[in-house]
Amino acid sequence: MREENEPVVVEVASLQEFFREALQEAVGHQRFELDDHTEHYVVNMLTLFSRSEALFDRTPEGSRLRPLALMLAEAVQAGPGAARVHALQRLGDVSLFAAGFLSGSFSRRLVDVDYHIAMGGRAYDSLASMLQGTVRGKALSAVFHELAAKFQRLVDALNEVAESACEHSDSDLLRLYEVYLKTGSPRARGLLLKLGVQPVKAALREH
Repeated sequence: MREENEPVVVEVASLQEFFREALQEAVGHQRFELDDHTEHYVVNMLTLFSRSEALFDRTPEGSRLRPLALMLAEAVQAGPGAARVHALQRLGDVSLFAAGFLSGSFSRRLVDVDYHIAMGGRAYDSLASMLQGTVRGKALSAVFHELAAKFQRLVDALNEVAESACEHSDSDLLRLYEVYLKTGSPRARGLLLKLGVQPVKAALREH
């Protein structure tokens, strides 16, 4: 018999299917749409990065997330072709995953969520432009274009997937306000309103 405060463990046959259902629900809550190909791409990315070895790099100090600036530099230095495509894709994917699932740790770092949103969106936009001129790349170009255009909304959706079971403390409330001020996140604004806080973005940005 389960104790009252014991967490509920939900068994899923497929981690990929879990992410698909959670993403569809969150996107519905955030009131935007994703093309089926884009949804499939994001679900595969989430499934891949659920394995830490796929997300983090091994260093002498342990597993670390490679700095986005270094990833961008590698993309620039790669030159035209498949190497640059791979580097930009990695930059976009890591930025999206980090902003969606690791944003709670940003308050302890110099790099914040708006930086990940900007870097990831630009990486996907660059990929869309690079691939749209090829027959093989047209489908992927459309996917990357949508990822770039809806990056903020996707971050909100992934935040919901990651935080749906979390209670909001006072520090979380301040963090929500900070995220809203920096990114204009509709989800952050909605959560603030539910918590009884009326965000005034324009007035605070002037100070």
